[in-house]
Amino acid sequence: GNRVELLIDGQQTFDSILAGLESAQKYIFFQFYIIRDDNLGRRLCRALADRARAGVKVFLLYDEIGSRKFAGTRLCSQLQMTGVKVAPFNTTQGRRNRFQLNFRNHRKNVVVDGKYAWIGGHNVGDEYMGLKRRYGQWRDTHTRVEGPAVMGAMLAFATDWHWATRSAMHVEWDFPDSPRGDSTVLVFPSDPASEYDEAGLMYHQAIAAATRRIWIASPYFVPDHGIVSALQLAALRGVDVRVLIPDEPDGPVVAMANWSYTRDLLPTGVKVYRYQGGFMHQKVLLMDDRIAGVGTANFDNRSFRLNFEITLLVDDPAFAARVDEMLQADMRRSRQVSTQEMDNKPVWFPLAMGIARLFSPML
Repeated sequence: GNRVELLIDGQQTFDSILAGLESAQKYIFFQFYIIRDDNLGRRLCRALADRARAGVKVFLLYDEIGSRKFAGTRLCSQLQMTGVKVAPFNTTQGRRNRFQLNFRNHRKNVVVDGKYAWIGGHNVGDEYMGLKRRYGQWRDTHTRVEGPAVMGAMLAFATDWHWATRSAMHVEWDFPDSPRGDSTVLVFPSDPASEYDEAGLMYHQAIAAATRRIWIASPYFVPDHGIVSALQLAALRGVDVRVLIPDEPDGPVVAMANWSYTRDLLPTGVKVYRYQGGFMHQKVLLMDDRIAGVGTANFDNRSFRLNFEITLLVDDPAFAARVDEMLQADMRRSRQVSTQEMDNKPVWFPLAMGIARLFSPML
């Protein structure tokens, strides 16, 4: 009973979020890993402040490491003065946790009035609009969902808010009383407090269940041995396995680790594409012709085991077709890595890959 809209890149994403914020009548939940005091941050926060002054309950949650400068900004102070309730997620709570830096709330989750939710890869900063010369064009994907699945986004935010503030949220928990579309949707939060590595298991299950294809786009491709084996096995049994990563990853160690896992996958028939149209930050999964996932979880151990993440999983052939079209366009802006290219790497390259691989559990 859900309707899901695919939002490609920053302009579509933030125009949609801004329109949703401006329509709020009762409450707004606004959560990002990074919130910057820049043009985009001020534009969105101005909308939050306006709705708070109009009597809408506004809750803003940010990660204290990802947004480590936000608390001291004028923007944060102005939000609080207008009545916006602002809180850091603060995984370092308590004396026993005061030196803990590993767990991070990487979720990007916006909810308006229990009717609409936005989940995806963007954070709040001008670079996500492609306005920073260092990164160039920023390639990212978000979603807007309307229908009963919004409840999952609300519950994920409420759980995080309770952890951050040790208090409950007092809002009218309204839920849609009729279907809004034809998509079956699961809002899938994962976190290190769970008994199992939920994000990793979700990816593993999708790979194992695929019968025709499994396409994965991620800016950080540093999987564990089990996931690598699952991808190899899927390719060996005839599944179309494709991995899309940035051509220029975020840092030299990540780059060498990516090459290391590429070397393992190519001989089994996995196709690896390196995106050349800017920096690719999307986290997208496409399984066969009906299951698609868009969210915050990267394809690495940090997202699988350490971060608080959230993914929107959609069971709908029509939505999967839109994701297929989007990823094929991305692959046309990419180059496919060949085994010959790996063979032609300089003699020091295997050593560098091996060293990077030693650090892969921490990347």
